[in-house]
Amino acid sequence: MEERIRPRSQKSRNSRRAYLKRRRQQDLIKKAILFVVIITCVIGGAIFVKKLSPSKERANLNKYYGIKKEEQLAVVVDNKVVGANGILLDGKPYVEYAVVRDYLNQRFYLDANENLLLYTLPQGTIRAEVGSKEFTLQKETKNKDYIILKMEGDTAYIALDFVQEYTDLEFSVYEEPNRVMIVSQWDEITKAVVKKNTQIRTKNDIKSPILTDVSKKDEVTIIETKDNWKKVRTEDGYIGYIKKSALKKEDIIKYDRDFKEQVYPNISKDYTINLAWHVVTNSSANSTVLEKIANTKGLTTISPTWFMVKDTRGNLASLASSQYVNYAHQSDIEVWALIKDFDGGIGSKEETFELLSHTSNRENLINQLLSEVLKNDIDGINVDFENISRECGEHYLQFLRELSLKCRQNEIVLSVANPVPSQYSTQYNLEEQGKVVDYVIVMGYDEYHSTSYESGPVASLSFVKKGIEDALKEVPAKKLINAVPFYTRLWKEVLKTEEELEAEEGTDAAEYPYKVTSQAYGMGKINIASENAEAKAVRDKKTGLRYAEWEARDAVYKVWLEDLDSLEDKLKLMKKHKLAGVASWRLGFENSDVWELILKYVN
Repeated sequence: MEERIRPRSQKSRNSRRAYLKRRRQQDLIKKAILFVVIITCVIGGAIFVKKLSPSKERANLNKYYGIKKEEQLAVVVDNKVVGANGILLDGKPYVEYAVVRDYLNQRFYLDANENLLLYTLPQGTIRAEVGSKEFTLQKETKNKDYIILKMEGDTAYIALDFVQEYTDLEFSVYEEPNRVMIVSQWDEITKAVVKKNTQIRTKNDIKSPILTDVSKKDEVTIIETKDNWKKVRTEDGYIGYIKKSALKKEDIIKYDRDFKEQVYPNISKDYTINLAWHVVTNSSANSTVLEKIANTKGLTTISPTWFMVKDTRGNLASLASSQYVNYAHQSDIEVWALIKDFDGGIGSKEETFELLSHTSNRENLINQLLSEVLKNDIDGINVDFENISRECGEHYLQFLRELSLKCRQNEIVLSVANPVPSQYSTQYNLEEQGKVVDYVIVMGYDEYHSTSYESGPVASLSFVKKGIEDALKEVPAKKLINAVPFYTRLWKEVLKTEEELEAEEGTDAAEYPYKVTSQAYGMGKINIASENAEAKAVRDKKTGLRYAEWEARDAVYKVWLEDLDSLEDKLKLMKKHKLAGVASWRLGFENSDVWELILKYVN
């Protein structure tokens, strides 16, 4: 018997329909959720990809090079974008004088007052006038097929072709934007090859703008490494960053250059210099030379303070005496006469600047100086210019170069007295001095001086040591002379009143609670016992000097004494570093037994 299928009840059918409807709704919800998830992932992925993707933004190259005008030429020197400091004239690149001086060759000198460009060679000085294709050297006129010096407003531009003749450099000019790539450093250059086509960026970040594109096998110069990036320079003058992984075949290149730098001939004595300055303030003081010399031993050189610059035009005041020179020569002592820019005649930074910043003034001074030297049979010149401002530095160096030429032509020794190297004396440029003069003297004293706001030693051992070591970084030992003091200072300290402190408010002096004054004394000329019987001078290990202090008449007195022991410490430094010699300030301030000590170290 066949089984009969019973029809579902209405209730079952309704339940089934409700179940299917719920399933459909759940499916729709699941699909909606899945869609949202997919969309979210897509958007998130896009954001993530975008975040990790390199920027395609390109740098504004005019802004990068500092170009604001069409006629400007951007200048890149070695590993630095200097700026839009050049121009193109008749297809030739010209660079601002300041860039040439600061980055390429400091011997180029511009006299803006007399519209002259000078370059001093060992055999003479090149002269070129503004707007001229001619220049002179040793009275001979020569010509170029281009203007050598161009003025645009107040800015002077020098033809790079002319600079190259006297400077070890190579350059190339590029367009869009106009720029010149100058290479002047050849010691050791690290090169690398680009692995694949890629970009140089402004920063070590893939999101930074693109400077330029580089191709596979291109060569770049590596400047430094920064994280996973290399700072590089391209051949056409872009400096930016590239991924380390994009480079290969990193190698250090040493260039064999044909360029020969001009070397100034110098006079060098075959003995250790033992020089003493002799303060001569009037003609009658010259008569003391025999007495001064008689009290010395082993003195090789005496430097009388004979010459002063009378005015800013370069006129000279002289106390030179041929008889004085004869007396010195009879004692086998050379005379290196001192010329100064203080203590008589001109006496300010402004006056010295006015003097040295005009070529005609320098020429006048040099001619008068050499005339006096030759007339009196003087062996050498000692330049002691102490009013050299930062702005005057380049003019002072040019003066020394020009004076050096005249001295070489007449076999006159040229020495220069300088402050101890510091951040405040960089304008004296000991490195350049060491190339153009015979002897560089570092005045290893005045650590604390008459205008100091606080008491201190004239020449602590650490001060002298650092001065010598810093100078040797710039000057060969065979040319360097260290000067020592034959004097000390007695300091007087008085507590400032409220009124004095109020008056000094806002000045450097306000930082110091005591008003200090001092007086200079020769060695052994201070009798401490007579000042205060209880005062005792005790060797101070920190300074290497004997130190004493005492109170009297509402004041504190302090003194750091120079003696044979402290002097010997300084002479040992001279011996250790194999310096050219020692100089002493000043003759007549010393103890008689000083000379036996010095003789031990200069023999």
